[in-house]
Amino acid sequence: MPASLRHLPKVDVLLADPAWAAVPHAPRLRRREACREELDALRTGVRDGSITELPSASAVAAAAVARVAETLRPALLPVVNATGVVLHTNLGRAPLAPAALEALATAGRYTNVEMDLDSGRRDNRLDRLADGMARVLGCGDVVVTNNCASACFLALSALCAGRRVALSRGEMVEIGGSFRMPDIMAASGADLMEIGTTNRTHLRDYEAALDDGAQLVMKVHRSNFEIVGFTVEADLGELCAAAHARGVPVLYDFGAGLLTPHPGLGERCVSEAMAAGVDLVLFSGDKLLGGPQAGIIAGRPDLVAQLRKHPLMRMLRPGKLTLLALEATLLEWERDPSGGGIPVAQLVDRPGAELRVAAEELASRLTPLVDGGVDVVQADSAAGGGSSAMLLLPSFAVRVRPTSTSEEALAAGLRQGDPSVVVRREAGAVLLDVRTLLDGDADRVVAAFERVQGTDAG
Repeated sequence: MPASLRHLPKVDVLLADPAWAAVPHAPRLRRREACREELDALRTGVRDGSITELPSASAVAAAAVARVAETLRPALLPVVNATGVVLHTNLGRAPLAPAALEALATAGRYTNVEMDLDSGRRDNRLDRLADGMARVLGCGDVVVTNNCASACFLALSALCAGRRVALSRGEMVEIGGSFRMPDIMAASGADLMEIGTTNRTHLRDYEAALDDGAQLVMKVHRSNFEIVGFTVEADLGELCAAAHARGVPVLYDFGAGLLTPHPGLGERCVSEAMAAGVDLVLFSGDKLLGGPQAGIIAGRPDLVAQLRKHPLMRMLRPGKLTLLALEATLLEWERDPSGGGIPVAQLVDRPGAELRVAAEELASRLTPLVDGGVDVVQADSAAGGGSSAMLLLPSFAVRVRPTSTSEEALAAGLRQGDPSVVVRREAGAVLLDVRTLLDGDADRVVAAFERVQGTDAG
């Protein structure tokens, strides 16, 4: 039919089309809006000459249905992480443990978030959980916020407002989103005392700051970079002893949250910091702890009590979903200190032989689906998520070299579909690092390639 505005179908005709059966729960108002949006686009095309022939009414209705279906699609979708980055910030960091998922399933019912079931009276949502968390972490008390940045801001605001805080120049970090530690300190009301140099901060620098009136010593984990070469960092135990001798507490923004020593991670751990005498250790729940996003502050009960009473605590406290998942994660660590029930620990600890076998099996399944080369190569995974910038985990990956398209187009096709698969690109190839594939992900990867290549291996 030649393009003419008078030949455009009526909205009511489009709304009556059988295609709407694909989105039976779509609100009628949204259906009507989508039809009008399609008609407006056609009018514009006819007027500017880009449309010379009108589609059928059924085709217009189908386009409106597609519009509605896209708006009804959740914004947050499950993704296959084939990047090899275990704690991928853009992909939600730590996958939750089965025990945490089971705990979250109870959140659909009423939960005694702030009720003591013995007395029937209201209590504090953190008090009941704090004892168990402190037991697992091996500290005096614990308070939880919604993330580690808020935990840092709360601690500084409650303990350091109007007070002088000594911090090494080598630890004045900038975290994601351009949040800088000096700016956070200033916003909290703390008076920053810069000590040492970027690469060398001695114990005597801290002692000089303490003698000059520092009322708190702060340590900050360098989560996204390393300083190597001509460097000096004060021994943590000696630093705590020097501060305590002057009645000054030590606060450690630890970040990554590794609970106990791990030979493959090369990280300081929470238990080591506490044993050294740190008064408060701050770390994330969704990094190496393997739980939900949260900020955990563990240490001296008298200092934790001050944080609980601070006005900021009300706005920074976590909801029941976080508390349920976090408690389950910590109890899982207590049940198995090796992290056998924590996906992050399992992914980090996957042996090379197992990774090679997984990569070879996946490569054999992808070979008939790809119009290019498929092979297995050695790769380097990363812990990611603000753990250690220099730490690499030896791994294996499936390398796909497409011939009929570019690696950018292949990566985009895998990422934009359902299932969505996020990969690495390197030197004209797509890499799928098997370290970060969870149970069932290999099947999802195969399905994604079948979709992208337009084939069916079935």
